[in-house]
Amino acid sequence: MDRNDHSSKIKHLYNRAGFGISYNALHQLSKRKIGSPVDQLFEQLSAAADLTTVTREEYDQQRLLLTALGAKKDYTPEEKLQRQEITRMQNQKSRALNLDWMQRMIHTENPLLEKMTLFWHGHFACRTNNPYFSQQLNNIQRKNALGNFKELLIEVSQSPAMLQYLNNQQNRKGRPNENFARELMELFTLGRGHYTEQDIKESARSFTGWIYNKEGEFEFNQKVHDEKEKTFFGRTGTFDGEAIIDIILEKPETATFICRKLYLFFVNDTPDEICIQELASHFYTHKYDIAAVMRKMFNSDWFYRRENIGTKIKSPAEFLVGLSRQFFVTYNKPQVIIQLETSLGQYLFNPPNVAGWPGGRSWIDSSSLMLRLKIPSMVLNDGILDFNGKADPEDEALIALNKKVKSNPPKSYINAKADWPKFISTLPKDQKPEQLAEFLLSPAVSTKIKEIIVQNTHPKNTAIAVTSMPEYQLC
Repeated sequence: MDRNDHSSKIKHLYNRAGFGISYNALHQLSKRKIGSPVDQLFEQLSAAADLTTVTREEYDQQRLLLTALGAKKDYTPEEKLQRQEITRMQNQKSRALNLDWMQRMIHTENPLLEKMTLFWHGHFACRTNNPYFSQQLNNIQRKNALGNFKELLIEVSQSPAMLQYLNNQQNRKGRPNENFARELMELFTLGRGHYTEQDIKESARSFTGWIYNKEGEFEFNQKVHDEKEKTFFGRTGTFDGEAIIDIILEKPETATFICRKLYLFFVNDTPDEICIQELASHFYTHKYDIAAVMRKMFNSDWFYRRENIGTKIKSPAEFLVGLSRQFFVTYNKPQVIIQLETSLGQYLFNPPNVAGWPGGRSWIDSSSLMLRLKIPSMVLNDGILDFNGKADPEDEALIALNKKVKSNPPKSYINAKADWPKFISTLPKDQKPEQLAEFLLSPAVSTKIKEIIVQNTHPKNTAIAVTSMPEYQLC
């Protein structure tokens, strides 16, 4: 195999399985067969510590304050101020949680683990104004990211964030709420067309009693559980929630649905059903072992086909994390990361709906592309960006509470610092601009790009020029 071709495949692997690769690591791994870099991705995995941005004490404090206010429709002026203060506290912690996860992705020694956590974050899309619940769910997704899908699915289904978001807290015998049961099959396991409305009704009855208590922990409330017989997918029994999940996982269509989403996220926005079925068969026969199916994907020849390299648009998270990792960026004003996320259309922990972010070409429109092209030079050269007057999440929450806020925030200094000496020290001393461009870009370097950078005498100038090109938006 041609050395450059082998190097390109390894770079592709680390772009998709993580957030990019350093020049030194690429150079070392290029000496090995492709199976070895895949093995190393899994071998370097270690159990990641939970995010602990929001403490249990903070959760209890907010819960007590909300309990004291009660579920009123009309507040006194003093109570309205208290409610606004609680909202401010919640949003402050939500932003801190967002930033802590972004920093973990930027600095992680486990890029595959965090990339998988990002995948499950979109698959099990969930919104809650309780940052403690958001943190719980994120930690569940990380703990099980490369484990067993059944265990992941059960823990997600029992998380207070999901129970609250999909209304299972209101699911009672005699008054079943079908929201969770529907999304479990439509978005989390089978996909549309593989169940009936009656299956949804019977499944909802089975999940009655799955609630969380005031301590923010899952609890099975036997008193409100429907113990009568249900008929689900033609089988009759006194099913509970776990029995429903077992029956769903027995259907090969579940493995196909999950593997199609994995393919779209890690391989190509255009599904190849032959490759997807190959993955699904492996996933199903390995009893939903997530690590096993990811190894299968990364070791498959089709993963490295030319049409799969440099053809996916980076999500905002992948774009920002990859840029920051590559150039060892320090954000002296981390809040700007959230402004960037919001403006680019992927504010973590706040998906547009239960289906998550659509991804693919939806990441790019005329305004977001222009912003994307400006960001590298602004981050790497400490510039100023105008965020077009978009309110941050806290402002939006306060607007909803009828509190006036500035509708046009001032332009923001990025206030970031790239470690150029560290980045340049990783490169060969005699590296030409064209070679640096080939390293930084996933698509092939065109003649036009070569002409733009050929006169550059310093790697910094080349790097800023290349990362500011449309081709840098692809991986």
